[in-house]
Amino acid sequence: MDHPSATADAAASSGAASTSAAAPCAVEFEHVSFAFDDHVILRDVSFRVPTGGMTVILGASGTGKSTVLKLILGLLRPDAGTILVNGQRVDQMPEHDLLQLRGDVGMLFQETALFDSLTVAENVGYRLYEEMHTPIDEADARVAEVLGFVGLADLQKRMPSELSGGQRRRVAIARAIASRPSLLLFDDPTTGLDPVTATSVDDEVVKLRDLENVTSILVTHQIRDAYYVATHEAVKHNGDLDIVPAGEEKTAHTRFLVLHDTRIYFEGTANELLASEDAFLKEFLFMTLPPW
Repeated sequence: MDHPSATADAAASSGAASTSAAAPCAVEFEHVSFAFDDHVILRDVSFRVPTGGMTVILGASGTGKSTVLKLILGLLRPDAGTILVNGQRVDQMPEHDLLQLRGDVGMLFQETALFDSLTVAENVGYRLYEEMHTPIDEADARVAEVLGFVGLADLQKRMPSELSGGQRRRVAIARAIASRPSLLLFDDPTTGLDPVTATSVDDEVVKLRDLENVTSILVTHQIRDAYYVATHEAVKHNGDLDIVPAGEEKTAHTRFLVLHDTRIYFEGTANELLASEDAFLKEFLFMTLPPW
């Protein structure tokens, strides 16, 4: 099923898209299809995530947003098509090799998935201590570094049960980046959070993109948060770090994909999405548009 209006809306971004396609890619989907039994989730989906870039995947519940992340990790196998992560084909990769590849991917789950019996520091350093066997002094220093990065340097000895929802999300972000992955996957990182707390999590995503240059894929149905991340940037000035509104050129570097009816319905920038006159996109964005 073709969507000519959405295709037309995305046409304005074809120059940026072709540039992204020519750049080195961290993730590539080529004609990927996936179904649970007779229920088709994705049909002939193709897209690229350039190294160092950010892609936001939007869509209603059940459109396959989280499925895309599981396919990237090799937790699910596509029924057709090719998936490459950092140049390696994962759709046919043996499990042993997948385990190695996942070591270079950080994942923030919807429910944070922290270990209740471990302290904040132990949660953040789990991969370093248990999987990578990093020397203790080096691992401890990295844990302190990333907790400082997300503003939780004083909470190393706390248990997850002693943290607020926003603090748990930030601990999960610190854990995801502790091993210095080249690719970060965010699965609805602000779901269930109040707007103020959600913004604090959004700021961490912005900082990772702009200061750590980590390639990232942000899956969400929170359009306000997606737009905030796309239109803000982290800047350092005189030793201070601020999150400020980004200019048009910077905003255009974050690509948006909208999944609908098993396909990519729209691909373009945040401003192109909000300016779209397509009937479905206008309905999808209804009651979520700025000002917020």
